[in-house]
Amino acid sequence: MSTPFYVSPQQAMADRAEFARKGIARGRSVVVLQYTDGIVFIAENPSRALHKVSEIYDRIAFAAVGKYNEFENLRIGGVRYADLRGYTYDRDDVTARGLANVYAQTLGTIFSSVGEKPYEVELIVAEVGADSSEDQIYRLPHDGSIVDEHGAVAVGGNSDQIGSYLDQRHRDGMTLAEALKLAVESLSRDSNGSDRQLTAEQLEVAVLDRTRPQQRKFKRILGRQLSRLLEGEGAPPSAEKAEKPAAPAAPAEGDDDLPELDEDV
Repeated sequence: MSTPFYVSPQQAMADRAEFARKGIARGRSVVVLQYTDGIVFIAENPSRALHKVSEIYDRIAFAAVGKYNEFENLRIGGVRYADLRGYTYDRDDVTARGLANVYAQTLGTIFSSVGEKPYEVELIVAEVGADSSEDQIYRLPHDGSIVDEHGAVAVGGNSDQIGSYLDQRHRDGMTLAEALKLAVESLSRDSNGSDRQLTAEQLEVAVLDRTRPQQRKFKRILGRQLSRLLEGEGAPPSAEKAEKPAAPAAPAEGDDDLPELDEDV
């Protein structure tokens, strides 16, 4: 009778972790940054059908890298959890911390199970608060651990290099245009040190905007608005008007004293 092949528990877990990390590293990176009015999510994703960034609940959003079918199942489960908890108790009882705990239990159970392979995913769950001090960002690796992040975080691809770049340059009080520019610069840097040119068509961008009057703070940034922000034209038209000379106190007879309209109404 042959002796069964033995693998120590430590080696088995190390092999599973290495398997999951390699799968995650093959995905394109996602960057999440705090800015003055909320939290912005930027992913290198040319697809307009397969989203890597999605809304979960009123003030909560979800970003992921890795195998799409695996993190899509987690996203759907998170939406169901949030809807059920908000309906059963109160909408304020749905928090990013509670959702991150649910995801951590699911990922941890799958990672430690010998009956199935570990999920090749890494998640970010974020919640925007009334001000920046109340914002919450949680990173969940493949093994179900929870990392409380602040300022900026990157997952997938060469996330270590991108995260180091962001830590050195991110600061509090950045505008949306500044945060977006920094994120694109970090995503454009290849592991070999060369830079690429990323266009609006290659990016998926969304924000949790605390200044929105709606209860739902999630909003995707698309098309011309995204192109303007990437080109550094995100300043409001009122700033340009302030630099112009003041109009005469007494307009000529017959002129209508009407307010100017912004380009986008």
